[in-house]
Amino acid sequence: MKVCVLASGSSGNCIFAGSATTRILIDVGLTMRETARRLELIGETPAAIQGICLTHEHGDHTAGLATLHTQFGIPLYANAGTIEACRQDHTLGTLKWQVFTTGAAFVIGNLTVTPFSVSHDAYDPVGFIVEADSIRVGIVTDIGVSTHLVQQRLRGCRVLLIEANHDERLLADARRPWHLKQRIAGRQGHLSNRHAAELLAAVANADLQKVFLCHLSRDCNRPELALKLAGAALRQQGCDHVQVSLTYADKISAVWTDETN
Repeated sequence: MKVCVLASGSSGNCIFAGSATTRILIDVGLTMRETARRLELIGETPAAIQGICLTHEHGDHTAGLATLHTQFGIPLYANAGTIEACRQDHTLGTLKWQVFTTGAAFVIGNLTVTPFSVSHDAYDPVGFIVEADSIRVGIVTDIGVSTHLVQQRLRGCRVLLIEANHDERLLADARRPWHLKQRIAGRQGHLSNRHAAELLAAVANADLQKVFLCHLSRDCNRPELALKLAGAALRQQGCDHVQVSLTYADKISAVWTDETN
């Protein structure tokens, strides 16, 4: 397996996950040209992508979907609620979709993809488990609260991509409208550093090797704060071996492969 976060943040989100024979993207919030450029940095091309799985309909996850799908014929996968929401956008409304049922696994090549419900202010948002050769990758990058279902799905993963959006104090002090702060901090908003650390503590075990911290706010977070809390949570669970990496809006993350771990 190979995993790289091509982009993460309010300006665009895109995740690459692949095996030796199958390559997919989770969300495409970058332009087609920028997606192709970042794929090239990890030795991949859009033409090799065999599916795009969509977590939800927000623009920072869908900006490049239509162009990438039209130019390369890449199948698009989403649940019925997300597809219906996408159809409100004229650029996405005419696309041909493969419909999955949340909670039911589906297969793309030799990858098994299992969508599960998450709490976020979208029509029917999901996280994903992507699995191949007994290696599980868990993805929850826009999530307001860690539910028992989320924790259950993420246990036993080799790699986790978890939102660590904001520091609670920095968000409270930010010069932003009160209603926006409430939305971000709410149960359908975004996960704070503290709550991300609590989620890690709840699911970390000996199987876990890599954590990517995603969707860090530029104004309401600091990388060192997110890393500190995540690292402390892992150490408390005896998981000092786990590597924690940041993700970025303007550049790709580190690349994880099972060959080097």
